[in-house]
Amino acid sequence: MEIQKVWAVYWSPTGGCRRVTETVAEAAAARLGVPWECVDITLPQARERVYLFAETDLVVVGTPTYAGKVPNKLLPWLQSGLRGNGALAVAVVVFGNRSYDNSLAELCATLEGDGFHTAAAGAFVAQHAFTDELAYGRPGWSDLFEAKSFAAQAADKVRRASGVPEPVRVPGDPAAPYYLPKGTDGQPAKFLKAKPKTKASRCNGCGACVRMCPMGAIDPQDPSNVPGTCIKCQACVRKCTKQAKYFDDEAFLSHVAMLEAHFKDPKENETFL
Repeated sequence: MEIQKVWAVYWSPTGGCRRVTETVAEAAAARLGVPWECVDITLPQARERVYLFAETDLVVVGTPTYAGKVPNKLLPWLQSGLRGNGALAVAVVVFGNRSYDNSLAELCATLEGDGFHTAAAGAFVAQHAFTDELAYGRPGWSDLFEAKSFAAQAADKVRRASGVPEPVRVPGDPAAPYYLPKGTDGQPAKFLKAKPKTKASRCNGCGACVRMCPMGAIDPQDPSNVPGTCIKCQACVRKCTKQAKYFDDEAFLSHVAMLEAHFKDPKENETFL
């Protein structure tokens, strides 16, 4: 099939998904000898419009894994904000060294429902947003090398295709329930209402956390106030240069401790063509 342009579309509060999605898109474009372009849908204002694609596009769509699936606050927009119009797609998810569970299957199903034809898919390890103890520094050089190799294979598959490819097969169930976080006691850890706190002695009111929040949840007039929905993505914590943001919810911290105790062994990336 003739591809004229490659797109990288991603939602990436802490940057891991952005790195993988851009790497795949850039490498695929180089293999196909066509230009590529990014569409960063992380911030709310980027999701105020619908993005239309065409049959001559190859669209790499990336999202992190939250509780084993596509982030539930992002999913409705993905179902309505992207129009494939017959474009080919590469589905990409990242996961924080526990498991991607059903996120890749859900993303593929969503893209097919949006009018894309999924030609390839991949799940890549990225540093866990909650802690530096899981997959620290990933995606690293070797991960991105794998991403480039995967992109080249996907591009070759697309170039050789004489017609619309069959939907890529990936493990998982799009309709499966979300992973239930647990604490160190093995019981469900309920931290849905947890919100970041602010160390007043460190905060200089720069507003970086306000600008970086993918939900627009932080009060611009008072960054210590979070009246909106917090999805625990850690963007405000990770991107505060003064280290003023933190979480102290006991259930949340217990879940983080459980993850650190049981999921430190490095996981492998998985790709499907």
